[in-house]
Amino acid sequence: MKELVKLDILSDPICPWCYIGKANLDAVLLERPDHPFDIEWHPYQLNFDMPPEGLDRRTYLEAKFGGRQEAVAAYAPVVDAAREAGLEIAWDRITRTPKTLDAHRLIYWAGIEGRQTAAVSALFEAYFTRGEDLGRHAVLAGVAERIEMDRAMVLRLLESDADRDDIAARDAHARERGVRGVPTFVVGRTHVVPGAQPPALWRDVLDELTQDNPATH
Repeated sequence: MKELVKLDILSDPICPWCYIGKANLDAVLLERPDHPFDIEWHPYQLNFDMPPEGLDRRTYLEAKFGGRQEAVAAYAPVVDAAREAGLEIAWDRITRTPKTLDAHRLIYWAGIEGRQTAAVSALFEAYFTRGEDLGRHAVLAGVAERIEMDRAMVLRLLESDADRDDIAARDAHARERGVRGVPTFVVGRTHVVPGAQPPALWRDVLDELTQDNPATH
């Protein structure tokens, strides 16, 4: 019987490096469908102090990086890495930077139904290719519906305070433990792998896991 290895991933649905990191990991997992990873996604808000309504994206980026040219320069490596990962990001469609607490609530609820990774993938697609505002409940309900969750139930949950405090507490706990950016991967609850790692690293990790524990092969 294959021994599973926990792979915890701290991520945010509006983080381009998280999107790229997932694409690189997915490419290797497709190559090795017998991989031992048991994947769980955890909340980390890039902007935990973002107002509930979010901000105009251009305003947000220029304030964050100190001007338009600085924002363009800061995002140049992201554009290159996304292209290398085979991702087409519709930057021109992304007009708002949302607060992602509710998106993280949806990821949690999807996990209860065994659809957590599907939810993460659908949220990335909604934001980076559709340019949808992940701060809007109707958008999140649409994402839920696309992964075969109950749209009406998700809307009811979003309108309530269900799991809001718990998700915020888990986010804060990650920061207290020293997480300062995402994506952050934790392999086997022990080895921390920060950043959007290239496929080669994940091949090496899987090779090492196989050598250390032949039962995972």
